[in-house]
Amino acid sequence: MFELNNTIRDYHWGSQSQISDLLGLQTTTNPQAELWLGAHPGCPSRLADDGRGLDSVISNDPTGTLGADIAERYGKLPFLFKVLSAAQPLSIQVHPTLEQARARFAKENAAGKALDAADRNYRDDNHKPEMLYALTDFVALSGFRQPKDIIDDLELLAPKLEAEGQLALATLGKCLREDHGLAAALEYVLNCPLDIATVVQQICAAIQQHTILNERAQFAELVRINQIYPGDAGVLVALLLNLVFLKPGQVISLAAGNVHAYLRGLGIEVMANSDNVLRGGLTSKHIDVPELLDVSIARPSAPPLLEAQVLSDSSVVFQPEFDEFQLQVVTGAEGSHAVPLQLHGAGILLCTDGEFLVQGATKQVRLNRGESLFLCASQLPATVTGDGAKSSRLFAASAQRA
Repeated sequence: MFELNNTIRDYHWGSQSQISDLLGLQTTTNPQAELWLGAHPGCPSRLADDGRGLDSVISNDPTGTLGADIAERYGKLPFLFKVLSAAQPLSIQVHPTLEQARARFAKENAAGKALDAADRNYRDDNHKPEMLYALTDFVALSGFRQPKDIIDDLELLAPKLEAEGQLALATLGKCLREDHGLAAALEYVLNCPLDIATVVQQICAAIQQHTILNERAQFAELVRINQIYPGDAGVLVALLLNLVFLKPGQVISLAAGNVHAYLRGLGIEVMANSDNVLRGGLTSKHIDVPELLDVSIARPSAPPLLEAQVLSDSSVVFQPEFDEFQLQVVTGAEGSHAVPLQLHGAGILLCTDGEFLVQGATKQVRLNRGESLFLCASQLPATVTGDGAKSSRLFAASAQRA
C-alpha cells in the first residue's frame, strides 16, 4: 500500500476552490481544474514516503503491483482517476476507438510529428472512454439530439434573426433533413461559409430578448456558453447535442465517438489511461475538423447514464462497457462494519469525507478526508471500515475482470 501525493492541474476552466473545499486542501490563486490520481506519464501521482512516480514504481514491477492478469493485458495501470471541477465549459470533444488511436498515432509518428506538437491529434496509441460520477449538480452535453427536435428549435429561432442568421439556420435545417443529416449538420456548423460569429451572436441576442425562448433550457445554455466563448462555433454545436443535468450520485459513461462537453460542476472522473482528444470548439487548442468528423458517431442517442450495481447498503459499483476501469463508492451507511473492496488488480482509493481503515492482505492504512492510496494487487482481498459517520465516503477505482 502506497499513500499518494497528487497534482492539481490548473486549466483555465477550473474553479478556484471546489477541489480544495471537497478534500480539505490548501486553496490557491490558480484555477483548480483536475486532480490526477494515477500513473499517466504526463502527471503521475507520487509516493508520499519517497517521492517516486507511480508510473516508475509500476514499470519496475508490473506483475507485483498490477497483478499478473492486468500486467499481461495492459502492461501498465489501465485507468486514470481524476477529481474534475468545471467552472466554465470544457471543449466540444470526441475520443477515438482503440483501433483508430493505434493506427493514427503510428501515422503521426511516421510523419515525424513531435509528441508535444501543438497540432498533434494523437499523443498515445490508446482509446479514452470515460465516466463521470457527479458530486454536485453537474451539467454536460452528450451525444446528438433527434433531428426533428433540433429542426423545431431552428424554426422557433429563425424568425427572430436577421438575414444571415436566417440563411444559416435554413441551411442547417436542410442538412438535418438529409440522409446522415446530423453528420451534415455538424460539418456545416464547423465549416460554415458564413460569418459564424455573427450568426451565433444573433441567436443569443434573440434568446435574451424573447422570454419564451430564454425559458427553454437548451436555449438558455447557448447564451451562458456564448458569454464565455463569444461567437464560437461550439455554441451552435451545443444546439445539436443533448443537454444533460446530473444530480449528485448519478453517472454518465462516454464511449468513443460520443461528441460531448462538460459545462459545469464537480465530479469524480475515471477513464482509460490516454490523452487523445479531438476538439471542435470552445477551446483555444488545436482543432482538426476533418479528423473530428471522421471519428464522431453522428446519430441520435439518449444521454448514456450508467446505473449502479448495489453491493450492500453502503457500497455500490459502476461498471461501464469498458474493461479498463470501474468505480466503487463506499459510504458510512452501515456504520463501522468492514466492507469488501471489489477490486481486480491494483486499485486507487480516495477518501472525500470521514475516515476509513483500509485492511489489505498483510498491511493496513488509515485514510482521512483528502488522502489517497495505491493498493497493489498483492494486498487483495481487502476491506474498508468507515468511522460510523453517514457522511463518510470513499471512492475506489480499478480495472474490471475480462
